[in-house]
Amino acid sequence: MTLLTSDKFRAFWQNKRARYSLLLLGLFLLLSLLAEVIANDKPLIIKYNNSYYFPIISDYNETDFGGDFPTSTDYKDPLIMQNIKKNGWMVFPIIPYSFNTVDYNLDVPTPAAPDKNHWLGTDDEGRDVLARILYGLRLSILFAFILTLLSSLIGIMIGAVQGYMGGKTDIIMQRFLEIWESLPQLFVLIIVASVFAPGFWTLLIIMLFFSWPALTGVVRAEFLRVRNFEFVKAAKVLGVSDFRIIWRHILPNALVASITFIPFIMSESIVALTALDFLGLGLSHDYPSLGDLVRQGKDNLQSPWIGISIFVVLSGCLSMLIFIGEGIRDAFDSRRVR
Repeated sequence: MTLLTSDKFRAFWQNKRARYSLLLLGLFLLLSLLAEVIANDKPLIIKYNNSYYFPIISDYNETDFGGDFPTSTDYKDPLIMQNIKKNGWMVFPIIPYSFNTVDYNLDVPTPAAPDKNHWLGTDDEGRDVLARILYGLRLSILFAFILTLLSSLIGIMIGAVQGYMGGKTDIIMQRFLEIWESLPQLFVLIIVASVFAPGFWTLLIIMLFFSWPALTGVVRAEFLRVRNFEFVKAAKVLGVSDFRIIWRHILPNALVASITFIPFIMSESIVALTALDFLGLGLSHDYPSLGDLVRQGKDNLQSPWIGISIFVVLSGCLSMLIFIGEGIRDAFDSRRVR
């Protein structure tokens, strides 16, 4: 690690707001990655007839636990629970509900208010709100991370070619970018959603088509500025290839400006996915979606726990990403780093 890099890292770490936001976001991401262990309608471990079973890893039939049918086991079936308790034991997660588990034992109409069984209540279909938030947060963060990574790679590559080549190449690609950015993204999504239900990767590819120009202008401007510097001209005279000049000499300077935008792009991706799910143009009903909880909060104003819960989660997650982005921006500001 160079002295300049260590100074930038130290400047970021000294920003308390950015540091705590990074730690909290990392904690939330870790909890969401362990969603199956924290919130699941299947036991973590079962001991039955001196044998150990791990339902969250493998699927077992009812006949393995004294049931009558060779189908997937419902571990909350009274007969299955009685057989397991009689011949062993089982340990459920802290939240004994998955994101799609419907609680048919509710004593009140749905949406049910928070209680000892459902800490944040249920939605209008009887599903646990906390479990859906946990799974939905993981889906949103991973979706935004993959989308940001791929769109940044494509945008940086195209911006580097534009800025380094210049001339007609830059003009033609710039006109193409202006036409491409003018395409109505919402209409395209409506057409796609009317043909088939978008899945995770389908929606990711569609949004990637419209999100990759985010960093193109920043990288292009940096390459246009640096390509006429003396060290670039000297490298060309010495016979260094264009690819090596771009990769080794100019791109590191362009990445300084690009990295500061990445947390903001990631927050925009989360907002876009949530908005599309809210409008019914995003992921299908089979996915745990924060946008679906936003819609349910709007449709069930008499159940404020749904709207308040998703508001706190979304606003907190987006605020942490913004604070991290501001910390990175300040850390890369040469006027702030000694």
